[in-house]
Amino acid sequence: MIPNQPTPTTARPPKSRVLLVVLLAAVAAGVVALSPVELRHEVHTVPRPGVASQTSLTPPRAAMVPAADDGQAGRDPRSVPTSVPGEGSVGPGGAVFDDSSATVANLDPALLDALRTAATAALDDGVELHVNSGWRSAAEQERLLEQAVAEYGSVKEARRWVATPKTSAHVSGDAVDLGPSEAARWLARHGAAYGLCQIYRNEPWHFELRQGAALDGCPSMYADPTQDPRMTR
Repeated sequence: MIPNQPTPTTARPPKSRVLLVVLLAAVAAGVVALSPVELRHEVHTVPRPGVASQTSLTPPRAAMVPAADDGQAGRDPRSVPTSVPGEGSVGPGGAVFDDSSATVANLDPALLDALRTAATAALDDGVELHVNSGWRSAAEQERLLEQAVAEYGSVKEARRWVATPKTSAHVSGDAVDLGPSEAARWLARHGAAYGLCQIYRNEPWHFELRQGAALDGCPSMYADPTQDPRMTR
C-alpha cells in the first residue's frame, strides 16, 4: 500500500434509487400493494407548484351563471308567473315575428306593426326584443288574477299587477310585455318614435301603442294599473 493514499470507497447510489429499491422490497414482502400504474404514479408524479389538484378544482363558471333574464327584472318578487302555453304567452324569448304564436299574432295589427318595426331597428343596436306575454285569453287573465289574489292576499293589492279580463289591455290585444331588461330599456328610450310607450311606472316591461307619441312624446305614466281610469270600467 502506498503511504497516505486514500482508501477506495464504493460510489453511493442516488437517494431516489434507494427509495425505489426500498419500495420494491416492501411490495415484494407484501407490506405495500400497488398496481404497476399506481407504482409509476407514486414514483414519477411530482406536484407542480401553483397547480391545483383535480379534486380541488372549482366548478366551471358556467355552472354559477344566473338564469337568463326573462324581462321581469324590477318586478315584485311575488309577481304572477307568465301564462301557460297556448293561453296567451310564449314565455321568455318569444319571437316578435312568429305568426304561429297566438300571443303575437292576436295582437292589434297596428301595435304588432309598430312592435316589429321597432324590433328591426333595435337589432341594428344589437338588442333583441322578445315577447314575454302579449295577447291573452279571458280565461287566462282570470286565472292570473285569481293567482295574484292568492299570492298578494287581497284583490286591491293584486290589481296593482293584474287587471280583470274585462279591463285588461292584454285580453283586447293592445298590450305587450317585453324582455329582456336590455330590450325594455331600449324601448323606453326609443319607443316613442314608434308609438310604443311604457304605461305603468311599476311595470317597465309593459308597452302599449300611443299613436301621437312620435310627435308629442309618450303620456305621463301611471304609478300602477289602479291609477289608470280604464281599469275602473
